[in-house]
Amino acid sequence: MSGDADRLRGIGQCALEYVREDSVIGLGTGRAATAFVHGLGERVASGLRVRGVPTSDSTAALARELGIELSTLDATGRIDTTFDGADEVSPELDLIKGYGGALVREKIVAASSKRLVILVGAEKLVSRVGERGRLPVEVVPFGRALCERELAALGCVPKLRSDGAEPYITDNHNYILDCEVEPIDDPVDLERRILAIPGVLGTGLFVGMADVVLVQEGDRVRSMERA
Repeated sequence: MSGDADRLRGIGQCALEYVREDSVIGLGTGRAATAFVHGLGERVASGLRVRGVPTSDSTAALARELGIELSTLDATGRIDTTFDGADEVSPELDLIKGYGGALVREKIVAASSKRLVILVGAEKLVSRVGERGRLPVEVVPFGRALCERELAALGCVPKLRSDGAEPYITDNHNYILDCEVEPIDDPVDLERRILAIPGVLGTGLFVGMADVVLVQEGDRVRSMERA
């Protein structure tokens, strides 16, 4: 494992307590999710039977490497529990995700799950979503210009995410506009307004979706649960 994943090993091991035999597991993307997938791979190697639904091509490749059986939403229908990371977590367990670029697939998998467990370091906790000043929005390349204009009109100043000299391309073959935002007073309303823009496929706002947030605080893992 990388240094980041090794630092989050404790939270990955704690999350494994939510895994049940013969269950369907949503596999998230990012550092904390990677730590969980490594831990799950160890359990699978010891005989645990599960099927995983990955949220990105990179997570799928890691799961295959670790011997985790993979499936699809078409084949499974419903997911028992999804384990994923987040870039911001509010006290209400609202999230901003998507710094890793997998926000649309992550939201589809989360919405298909009976339970969503989020794994983060303490540095990801905020008093209101938007405090870190960045909200990812995935858009169809054909609609980029329109999306940029309309997002700016909403006060979300967009910047095209790049991969070197070229635009960053998601696993869905789309662009990401990283929007400059202030702390968000009404994330439900903002997401509704953004999703109304033709060409927008999804935002990094995950409101009312997380059931449990596991927070790595030094050597300790703290659990936050939705009331």
